[in-house]
Amino acid sequence: MPKLRADFHSHTNYSRDSVISPRSFIEGCLRKGVNCVAVTDHNEIEGAFVIEKLAQEAGGGLKVIVGEEVKTAEGEIIGLFLKELVPRGMTPEETIRCIHEQGGLVVIPHPYDVFRRSVIKRDALERIKGEVDAVEGFNCRNILARHDEKARDLARGVAKPLTLGTDAHSPWELGGAVLEMDDFETPQELLQALAGGRIVGRRSLPVVHWISTYAKVRWRLGLRPTYASPPRARIRN
Repeated sequence: MPKLRADFHSHTNYSRDSVISPRSFIEGCLRKGVNCVAVTDHNEIEGAFVIEKLAQEAGGGLKVIVGEEVKTAEGEIIGLFLKELVPRGMTPEETIRCIHEQGGLVVIPHPYDVFRRSVIKRDALERIKGEVDAVEGFNCRNILARHDEKARDLARGVAKPLTLGTDAHSPWELGGAVLEMDDFETPQELLQALAGGRIVGRRSLPVVHWISTYAKVRWRLGLRPTYASPPRARIRN
C-alpha cells in the first residue's frame, strides 16, 4: 500500500504571520509530494475549509484535515478534525474539551521551544499531558533539535503517538519534512497509523521566522489579503 507523506501543522495566510495563499499552498504540497496535510491556522479554520475545497477541485490528490492552532490562556494547542472554530482564550482544559466534543484530536505543538512566547506553559503541560491525543515530536521551525527530543521523551512518558509539522508559514517550507505513514480515514485510525510513522526531511533554516515577522507587519499596515473578511466558521459556545 502506498505511504502517505503527511504534515500535521501548517499555515495559510488566513494566519496573520503566514504568506502562503491558498492556491500556492495547494500547488506547493502537490509539487513536493505532500499528499496529507493538516491546515492549522492561528485561531481560524476558514483557511482550512478553503484548502479542502481547492484540493477537491484539484483532483483529490491531497488529503486535508481541518485544524486550528488555538491560543489558550496558557499557550497553544492544536485541534485536528474540527467542524467548528474553537474560541481562543479559554483554559487548556476547556480547549481540550471543546476539541473532543467535536470528535477531534488534541495535539501539543512544539512544547519545549524556548524561543516562542506562545508555547504551552510548563504547569499547564503537566496538568493536561494525559488528556491529549498526540505530541508534536518534530517541528521544522524548532531551532534546536533537543527541543524535539524532549517532546519525544514526553510522548513516550505518557504513551502518546508523535506527529510531525513543518509549521510552514511560507511556500518554501512546505514539504521540508514529512511523516511517512499508512493511510487512515478516521481520527482513531490516524492515531494508530502514527505509531508506524517515519520522519523524512530536515528542519527549516532559522531565517524563516523573519518571514512571519514580515507577514505580521503587513497585516498591521493594513496590507491584508483581499479575502480577509470576518470568518464564516461557526464558533462553539
